[in-house]
Amino acid sequence: MSHRSPRDSLLDALTGLLGARGLIRDPEAMARYVTDWAGDRLGLPLAVARPASTAEVAETVRLCRAQGVPMTPQGGHSGLVGGALPAADGGELVISLERLNRIRDVDPGNFTMTVDAGCILEAVKQAAAEHDCDFPLSLGAQGSCQIGGNIATNAGGLNVLRHGMMRELVLGIEAVLPDGRIWDGLTRLHKDNRGYALDQLFLGSEGTLGIVTGAVLKLVPRPEQRRTALLGLPSVAAVVALYGLARRGCSDLLTAFELIPRRCLELAMEATPALADPLDDVHPWYVLMEVAATGPVDLDAMLEGLFERGTERGLVLDGALGTSEAQAQQLWQFRESMLEGQRRHGEHLRTDIAVPISAIPDFVERASRAVMAQSPACEIIAFGHVGDGNLHFNILPPRDLAEGDKRDHLHALEATLFRVLDDFDGSLSAEHGIGRTKQVAYLARLSPVERELAEGIKALFDPDDLLNPGRILPVRSPRRE
Repeated sequence: MSHRSPRDSLLDALTGLLGARGLIRDPEAMARYVTDWAGDRLGLPLAVARPASTAEVAETVRLCRAQGVPMTPQGGHSGLVGGALPAADGGELVISLERLNRIRDVDPGNFTMTVDAGCILEAVKQAAAEHDCDFPLSLGAQGSCQIGGNIATNAGGLNVLRHGMMRELVLGIEAVLPDGRIWDGLTRLHKDNRGYALDQLFLGSEGTLGIVTGAVLKLVPRPEQRRTALLGLPSVAAVVALYGLARRGCSDLLTAFELIPRRCLELAMEATPALADPLDDVHPWYVLMEVAATGPVDLDAMLEGLFERGTERGLVLDGALGTSEAQAQQLWQFRESMLEGQRRHGEHLRTDIAVPISAIPDFVERASRAVMAQSPACEIIAFGHVGDGNLHFNILPPRDLAEGDKRDHLHALEATLFRVLDDFDGSLSAEHGIGRTKQVAYLARLSPVERELAEGIKALFDPDDLLNPGRILPVRSPRRE
C-alpha cells in the first residue's frame, strides 16, 4: 500500500483547484520560472501554480498554509535581486500571476484604471492610450514586467522626476494575505485620509506581506507633443548643473534626464549594430532628456532657450534633437541597448543606488577613485536617472580574471562602493528592492529600531513566515502556539 506525502496531497488539491493548465510540475516546463532578467538562477520549485482569479490565489494560499509550504509570488521575471526566484531546496511553491491579466475598468473622467496584478505594463499603457490617457511608469522591461511586480518592488524607471515612483501612482490595492484572506482596498479616491494607509505597506514589500492581485492606478492626460534630445557634456558636474537649468526652465514638463557615459553609447552600438554615433564628436558624458506637454506649449522654443543657456555656460558641447516619434525612439534605443551591451560582457556588478542629486558628481568621482584603486583593470559604467539621484554604478571585472574568481572580486568591489555610499547617506537600493542579493548589506545598515519595526510588520502579516521567506529579512522560525 502506497503512502502519499502531505505535499503530494497538496499538489493533487492544487491540480483539482487550478486544473492541469494551472499547475506545472514538469521540471522542463518550470525552467522559465526559475530565471530572472539577469540570468540568475537558484533552483527548481515544488511546482508552479498559475491561478486565474483572486479567489484561486486565495485558495492556493490557504492550501499551502495548511501544509506549511512556503510560497514565492512571481511576476514577469524582470527582477534583479533574486526576490522572485524560488529557493534552491525545491520546497517553495511559485505562484505566478501571469493569468491574472484583465483590464478591469478604465475611468478617464477620474483618471484611473483598475487592473489585475498580472497585467503587462506595456498592455496597461496601451489601454490607457486608447482613452487618451497615459500611465506614466516607463521601464526598459515594460514589455514583460507585470503591475504586481511593479507594486511589490515600488518600481521607478525613467519618469520618476515628473510622476514619482510606483508608490505615487497607485490609489488602491487588492491583496491576498498570507492566511488566504482577501483584502479589498481598491479605492478610486484621489484623496482619502482615513487612518493608516495600508496599501502603502504592500508597495516595496517584495511579496513578503501579501500577494497583490489587483490595483487602481493613476492616469495622466496623454501628451500631445514630446521632444527628446541627446546632448554631449564635458563632465558629471556639467550634467548636474544642466539639470538645474532644465528643472527651472522646463519645470514640470521635464519627464526624463538620463546620465550616460561615453562607454554606454559604445556598448549600445555593439549590441545594436544599426545604431550609429548620434553626434559628430565624441564626448565623455551625455544627457538623454525628454520634455512632454499637452496644450499650446512651444517645446521647441523652450529647449532652444535651455540649449543656449547651457552652451553659454560651457555645459552643452553638442546635441541632437529628435522631433519625430521615430527620431525619439532611435535616441531612446541607445538607453535600452546599452543594458544588453553590458550583459553580453558576462558576469558583472550591477548596482542600484541613490544619493542626493547635488552629490552625484562628488560621489561618482570618489567612488570611481576607490574602485580603481582596488581594481585598476576593471571598467566602471556609471549611468542613471539624474532627476531622482538614482545611479547604476556598474562594474565590468578585469578581462584577464579567471571566471571562478569574478564573483568574489565583484563582491569585494561592491563592499568598497557601499562604504563610499555610506559617506553620502545614500541608499544601496533605489528602485529594485532588497530581495536576497542585497539582504546582508541592507541588514548591516539597518538601525535596531528600524529592524524591530520591520520584523514586527512581517510577523503581524505573516506569523508563519511562509510568504517569500528570506527576502528582505532573514528566514525566521515559525511561531509556536
